[in-house]
Amino acid sequence: MKRGRLFILSGPSGVGKGTIRTRLFEKVAGLVYSISCTTRRPREGEIDGVQYRFLDDTTFDSYVSENHFLEWARVHDHRYGTLREDVEAQLSAGNPVVLEIDVQGALQVKEKMPESVMIFILPPSLRELEKRLFGRGTEEKEMVRTRLRNAEAELALSGQYDYAVVNDQVERAASELAEIFMKEMNRS
Repeated sequence: MKRGRLFILSGPSGVGKGTIRTRLFEKVAGLVYSISCTTRRPREGEIDGVQYRFLDDTTFDSYVSENHFLEWARVHDHRYGTLREDVEAQLSAGNPVVLEIDVQGALQVKEKMPESVMIFILPPSLRELEKRLFGRGTEEKEMVRTRLRNAEAELALSGQYDYAVVNDQVERAASELAEIFMKEMNRS
C-alpha cells in the first residue's frame, strides 16, 4: 500500500486556519485531520477529542518524556503537541494527513519528515489580523497584543514553507489550498 502524504498548515493565530481547513475537507475527499493535544483550557463550544485533546500538565509531561509527540511547542503560555502514533497509523494506511500546527511545531516535523508539505496561511495584512483577533473576543487585550507580536515573528518564517496562501476571502483561499492538495497528492 502506498504511504499517505503529510500536510502541515500553519499561520498566525486568528488567520483563519480552522475555517479554511473545514472548507478544504469539504472540497477534498479522504483527508484525515490529526487532532493536537494542548494544555490550555477549552474555549466555549470546544469538545475534548474534537478540536483538541485537552491534557493536564502532568499528562503532557509524561507524553514528552516518553517521546509520544512528533512535535510539541509552547505557544502563548500553553503547550501543544501532535501524537506521533496517530500520524504514523494514518500515513501507513495510505491516508493523507493534515496537521494544523504552529510554526515551531511545523519546523520540527519538517526536520523529522522532510517529505511533508508545508503550507503557510497568511493574513491579507497585519491590520486585518488585528481586527480578526479582537473581533473574535476570546482573549483579553494583552493576550491579543502578544499574539500580534508572535504573528510578526511567524510571518518572518513563512519563506521556509513550500506554499503560502493568503486568507483574504475564505472560499478563494480554500479553493487555492484544495488545488495544492490535489497537485501534491497526485505526485505521491
